[in-house]
Amino acid sequence: MSISLRLNSKLERELNNYAKMTGKPKSELIRNLISDFVKKKSRRLTPWELGKKVFGREGSGRGNLSMDRKSILKEKLNVKKNRY
Repeated sequence: MSISLRLNSKLERELNNYAKMTGKPKSELIRNLISDFVKKKSRRLTPWELGKKVFGREGSGRGNLSMDRKSILKEKLNVKKNRY
């Protein structure tokens, strides 16, 4: 399949320079970029990938939460229980 593409002068210069530097034809570079783009956009994101920008944003200031989670929870529950 043949596609026609218009590039601004700066992008055309950059593509020409990169093609010369790598020794690859411009059409191969463009095909690879389009292929990578389509793969990236069409793949389903994992729950971690979806939330990684917000995970850990609001830190507790306690670096031991994963190691001491049980004792911390037990302590909080005891405090709550003793209030009543």
